[in-house]
Amino acid sequence: MIRREKIDLHPVENESQSDPDADLLRRVAAGDEVAMRALVAAKLPRLLALAQRMLGDRAEAEDVAQETFLRIWKQASRWQTGRAKFDSWAHRVALNLCYDRLRKRRDVITDDLPEQIDPGPLPDAGLTENSDSRRVELALQNLAPRQREAIILVYYQELSNREAASVMAVSVDALESLLSRGRRMLQSLLLGDGDDE
Repeated sequence: MIRREKIDLHPVENESQSDPDADLLRRVAAGDEVAMRALVAAKLPRLLALAQRMLGDRAEAEDVAQETFLRIWKQASRWQTGRAKFDSWAHRVALNLCYDRLRKRRDVITDDLPEQIDPGPLPDAGLTENSDSRRVELALQNLAPRQREAIILVYYQELSNREAASVMAVSVDALESLLSRGRRMLQSLLLGDGDDE
């Protein structure tokens, strides 16, 4: 079961390290729209990238990012500095929203079969995307969700193992196990794809 953003995340290990977002978040909690715009400008690229990698769809990722910031705006006054870093909480909110969307995809039942889409690349795909990076993105989508989440948080979002474990609400050892399995599966998928060409 995935935990919701209202949970207490693991306390920050060294409380003398202040949360770099604390002042901005206090201003957002007071209703400061300029502070909210600054927070969106600072966090949007990373949260959007996280959602796009989790969902594999830009439009859905934009919806997740928007909903994440809406929740931040509404819940900023309840934020307690020192319990966990704000960035960790924001990542958890975005991940929960991604998992909600992934569940809805899986739960959709219909009598009509969807129109089959050609799985091949679009004619202009080579003009806009690097084929290796596209292969990695497709391989990421084929990982187990928790492995994908761990890899995205550590390698793409550049969170430390401790921060990523906190976001995922797992121990550092469990995170490292997910990373190890995820890397092996990625390697298998990418080498397997290479053999088919």
